[in-house]
Amino acid sequence: MKIIITGGAGFIGSSLINLLIKKGHTVINIDSLTYAGNLKNLNFVEKHKNYFFIKSNICNKTKILEIFKKYNPNAIMHLAAETHVDNSIGKPNTFIRTNINGTYNLLEAVRNFLSKKNKNFKFKFIHISTDEVYGSLASIGKFNEKTPYSPNSPYSASKAASDHLVRAWYKTYKLPTIITNCSNNYGPRQFPEKLIPVIISRAIKNKQIPIYGKGKNIRDWIHVQDHVDALYKILVKGKIGKTYNIGSENEISNIDLAKKICTLLDEIKPKKNSYKKQLAFVKDRLGHDYRYAINSNLIKKELAWKPKIKFNDGLKKTIKWYLKNHSYLKYK
Repeated sequence: MKIIITGGAGFIGSSLINLLIKKGHTVINIDSLTYAGNLKNLNFVEKHKNYFFIKSNICNKTKILEIFKKYNPNAIMHLAAETHVDNSIGKPNTFIRTNINGTYNLLEAVRNFLSKKNKNFKFKFIHISTDEVYGSLASIGKFNEKTPYSPNSPYSASKAASDHLVRAWYKTYKLPTIITNCSNNYGPRQFPEKLIPVIISRAIKNKQIPIYGKGKNIRDWIHVQDHVDALYKILVKGKIGKTYNIGSENEISNIDLAKKICTLLDEIKPKKNSYKKQLAFVKDRLGHDYRYAINSNLIKKELAWKPKIKFNDGLKKTIKWYLKNHSYLKYK
């Protein structure tokens, strides 16, 4: 199968490409290499005969059409996006352009591409999104595929808008689309603006570790490898028109997560004082959602997927990876 990946130089995209190449597929990686894109993430495939890299912005309509014409893909897995909530609060225009206009451009490119194919040509447009589109939960309940959208940040609003476009192009133009909404990812090679690598980075640099508000906000964490395994199941067996929620049922508050990482660092890289001494509460983020939690029963039932990596094991391995790869922690 020939598969276009957008945003393949990023954290999740590079992990997905690694899996697809191992499975014997041909991958065409489209990435504009913004600050969070890193070709070092793809060292393991860069010279593979089935891997092709094209530096391009997904908003470049002409270039995207050229890529479809040249490579004649069987699927596109759309991960390219601006993703950091803090950045969306300061510069929402970038998120509107990439996450909404970029997705629209890809949908139209696929519509153009498929208009020249016969009806028997098999294709999938898999749109990778976030649980943040659903808004904020109270202390009980979980998001499922029927949960109404209620985004609260410019980032989540832009992703919600892109989800709506994908669903509309399925309903209106019969485009063969699938949407996925996943919980918070963690693992090696994540850009250090995200919570877990920020904590690790600032801890080992003996800097203050900032925790928004009182640290009571709860997130549901999934290892990136479990996420891309789910995406592969969806590529192979997912049903057109469906939405699949992906989560690992690892709910933990931000302060408890920070303390857990500090405890593991105390074991792995001990120093005179515990890393917990560096924790500091700071002014809360604007519009900070209280809790996210994903119900993944649909993908477990329909596609026989389940997460394999236990949170404590994955977190410990992630910490050890960053300690061996300091260059990934230069941002913070």
